[in-house]
Amino acid sequence: QVQLVESGGGLVQAGGSLRLSCAASGRTFTTYAMAWFRQAPGNEREFVGAIRWGSASKYYADSLKGRFTISRDNANNTLYLQMNSLKPEDTAVYYCAADPRGLGLKSQASKDFASWGQGTQVTVSS
Repeated sequence: QVQLVESGGGLVQAGGSLRLSCAASGRTFTTYAMAWFRQAPGNEREFVGAIRWGSASKYYADSLKGRFTISRDNANNTLYLQMNSLKPEDTAVYYCAADPRGLGLKSQASKDFASWGQGTQVTVSS
Protein backbone atom coordinates (compact mmCIF):
# COMPACT_ATOMS: atom_id res chain seq x y z
CA GLN A 1 0.00 0.00 0.00
CA VAL A 2 1.11 3.52 -0.77
CA GLN A 3 0.42 6.42 1.57
CA LEU A 4 -0.14 9.83 0.00
CA VAL A 5 -0.17 13.28 1.57
CA GLU A 6 -1.09 16.39 -0.42
CA SER A 7 -0.09 19.94 0.41
CA GLY A 8 0.07 23.36 -1.18
CA GLY A 9 -3.58 24.25 -1.49
CA GLY A 10 -4.96 27.62 -0.49
CA LEU A 11 -6.79 30.73 -1.57
CA VAL A 12 -5.65 32.49 -4.72
CA GLN A 13 -7.08 35.17 -6.96
CA ALA A 14 -8.20 34.40 -10.48
CA GLY A 15 -5.22 34.46 -12.83
CA GLY A 16 -2.83 33.36 -10.10
CA SER A 17 -0.83 30.17 -9.68
CA LEU A 18 -0.42 27.41 -7.14
CA ARG A 19 1.78 24.34 -6.94
CA LEU A 20 0.45 21.29 -5.20
CA SER A 21 2.67 18.55 -3.84
CA CYS A 22 1.92 14.94 -3.02
CA ALA A 23 4.41 13.02 -0.90
CA ALA A 24 4.30 9.26 -1.32
CA SER A 25 5.55 6.69 1.19
CA GLY A 26 5.24 2.97 1.75
CA ARG A 27 5.40 0.58 -1.18
CA THR A 28 6.18 3.30 -3.72
CA PHE A 29 8.19 0.90 -5.89
CA THR A 30 4.88 -0.74 -6.86
CA THR A 31 3.52 2.48 -8.36
CA TYR A 32 2.96 2.38 -12.11
CA ALA A 33 1.46 5.86 -12.38
CA MET A 34 0.16 8.69 -10.26
CA ALA A 35 -2.57 11.15 -10.93
CA TRP A 36 -4.36 14.24 -9.76
CA PHE A 37 -8.14 14.39 -9.46
CA ARG A 38 -10.36 17.16 -8.20
CA GLN A 39 -13.83 17.33 -6.76
CA ALA A 40 -15.99 20.40 -6.43
CA PRO A 41 -19.07 20.43 -4.17
CA GLY A 42 -21.93 18.54 -5.78
CA ASN A 43 -19.73 17.21 -8.56
CA GLU A 44 -18.14 13.87 -9.25
CA ARG A 45 -14.42 13.40 -8.84
CA GLU A 46 -12.78 14.61 -12.05
CA PHE A 47 -9.54 13.46 -13.67
CA VAL A 48 -6.98 16.27 -13.93
CA GLY A 49 -3.87 14.53 -15.20
CA ALA A 50 -1.51 11.63 -14.67
CA ILE A 51 2.13 10.71 -15.06
CA ARG A 52 3.71 7.33 -15.66
CA TRP A 53 6.20 7.01 -12.85
CA GLY A 54 8.99 5.36 -14.83
CA SER A 55 8.93 7.12 -18.18
CA ALA A 56 7.36 10.40 -17.01
CA SER A 57 4.86 10.28 -19.86
CA LYS A 58 2.08 12.72 -19.04
CA TYR A 59 -1.63 12.75 -19.70
CA TYR A 60 -4.08 15.58 -19.11
CA ALA A 61 -7.77 16.24 -19.19
CA ASP A 62 -8.34 18.04 -22.49
CA SER A 63 -9.97 21.01 -20.77
CA LEU A 64 -6.89 21.66 -18.62
CA LYS A 65 -4.09 21.27 -21.15
CA GLY A 66 -1.85 24.30 -21.25
CA ARG A 67 -2.69 25.57 -17.77
CA PHE A 68 -1.81 22.60 -15.56
CA THR A 69 1.48 20.71 -15.54
CA ILE A 70 2.26 17.46 -13.76
CA SER A 71 5.76 16.50 -12.74
CA ARG A 72 7.44 14.11 -10.37
CA ASP A 73 10.59 13.79 -8.32
CA ASN A 74 11.50 10.13 -8.26
CA ALA A 75 14.27 10.53 -5.71
CA ASN A 76 11.89 12.07 -3.18
CA ASN A 77 8.76 10.16 -4.22
CA THR A 78 6.88 13.40 -4.74
CA LEU A 79 4.26 14.33 -7.30
CA TYR A 80 3.56 17.93 -8.26
CA LEU A 81 0.78 19.84 -9.96
CA GLN A 82 1.62 23.31 -11.22
CA MET A 83 -1.57 25.27 -11.85
CA ASN A 84 -1.42 28.54 -13.76
CA SER A 85 -4.02 31.05 -14.92
CA LEU A 86 -6.40 29.75 -12.29
CA LYS A 87 -10.11 30.34 -12.69
CA PRO A 88 -12.93 30.30 -10.11
CA GLU A 89 -14.17 27.07 -11.69
CA ASP A 90 -10.90 25.42 -10.66
CA THR A 91 -12.08 25.64 -7.05
CA ALA A 92 -12.18 22.11 -5.66
CA VAL A 93 -10.52 19.65 -3.35
CA TYR A 94 -7.53 18.23 -5.18
CA TYR A 95 -6.49 14.64 -4.57
CA CYS A 96 -3.49 12.63 -5.64
CA ALA A 97 -3.85 8.95 -6.36
CA ALA A 98 -1.60 5.99 -7.08
CA ASP A 99 -2.17 3.41 -9.79
CA PRO A 100 -0.25 0.18 -9.22
CA ARG A 101 -1.14 -1.65 -12.43
CA GLY A 102 -1.75 0.89 -15.17
CA LEU A 103 -5.52 0.45 -15.22
CA GLY A 104 -6.10 3.95 -13.94
CA LEU A 105 -3.70 5.51 -16.39
CA LYS A 106 -5.65 3.94 -19.25
CA SER A 107 -9.18 4.54 -17.96
CA GLN A 108 -8.62 7.85 -16.11
CA ALA A 109 -11.36 6.61 -13.80
CA SER A 110 -11.06 7.10 -10.07
CA LYS A 111 -12.21 3.52 -9.40
CA ASP A 112 -8.98 2.19 -10.93
CA PHE A 113 -6.69 4.02 -8.54
CA ALA A 114 -5.78 2.09 -5.43
CA SER A 115 -4.46 4.70 -3.01
CA TRP A 116 -5.63 8.22 -2.26
CA GLY A 117 -4.49 11.18 -0.25
CA GLN A 118 -6.74 13.17 2.02
CA GLY A 119 -7.03 16.07 -0.41
CA THR A 120 -6.07 19.73 -0.33
CA GLN A 121 -8.50 22.59 -0.85
CA VAL A 122 -7.92 25.04 -3.68
CA THR A 123 -10.13 28.12 -3.74
CA VAL A 124 -9.92 30.63 -6.57
CA SER A 125 -11.61 33.97 -5.97
CA SER A 126 -12.93 36.14 -8.77
